Amino acid sequence: MSQKGVGIDLDKSLGYLLKEASSALRAAMEEVLRPLGMSVTHYSCLELLAQRPGLSNSELARGAFVTRQSMNVLLQTLERDGYVTRPAEAPVGKVLPARLTPRGRQSLEKATAAVRSVEVRMLAGLTEPEQAGAFRILQSMIHSLRESGDGA
Repeated sequence: MSQKGVGIDLDKSLGYLLKEASSALRAAMEEVLRPLGMSVTHYSCLELLAQRPGLSNSELARGAFVTRQSMNVLLQTLERDGYVTRPAEAPVGKVLPARLTPRGRQSLEKATAAVRSVEVRMLAGLTEPEQAGAFRILQSMIHSLRESGDGA
């Protein structure tokens, strides 16, 4: 026996659809990154460092949507494998700023091309104006959630 008015109708829930799209995007990205020996988090870390060299472990973790502990483990692996470099001692406080090595940049170029192919595939059914509209709508949703989430 079903109860009307209880729960969320998943077929009509925009939040559920966004989560499903996010999950499908992540799976498609993992699929193209796997042959390159990368995960989405690995790729995100390299991309963040390419755009903002010297980010701390905490900043990278926030940008890649993982815990500081997970990012620390990843950074140690990336450093050991020659993709990033960090100073032996923190120049200021406790922060060990990370930077891409030439090997990290080369690896990132291949990964970026793979990830771009996924985004092109994802947007293939949309016109340029529809893509621009979707971008604006998603930005607006993020802004609204963040604005209303700070106690307002």
